Amino acid sequence: MNNYETVFILTPVLSDAQVEEAVNKYVDLLKEKNCEIVAKENWGLKKLAYPIQLKKNGFYTLIEFKGEGTIVADLELAFKRDERVIRYLTTKLDKHAVEYAVTRRAKVKAAKA
Repeated sequence: MNNYETVFILTPVLSDAQVEEAVNKYVDLLKEKNCEIVAKENWGLKKLAYPIQLKKNGFYTLIEFKGEGTIVADLELAFKRDERVIRYLTTKLDKHAVEYAVTRRAKVKAAKA
């Protein structure tokens, strides 16, 4: 099983409930494909670096998961079909990136406490 992380941006016109429903849709898709969800972070509404589809803001979400390589194509196809998603990026994590992700999550958790 490989380690992956995906970041996707949802359109800013959605309510909090709609954002949560969209994120849960992708988490459920990953679980259906026998992936293990390592972490899920809601980064909230942030300003985009440049306008996308005439929008200047978006809801950012990060999902880290473990799964087979074929899941990435299924996940990205689901992103392409959903008009709520304005951008997405999925990357495969090497061992150094996995260690960094664990350290980053610990720092975020400590900062919130």
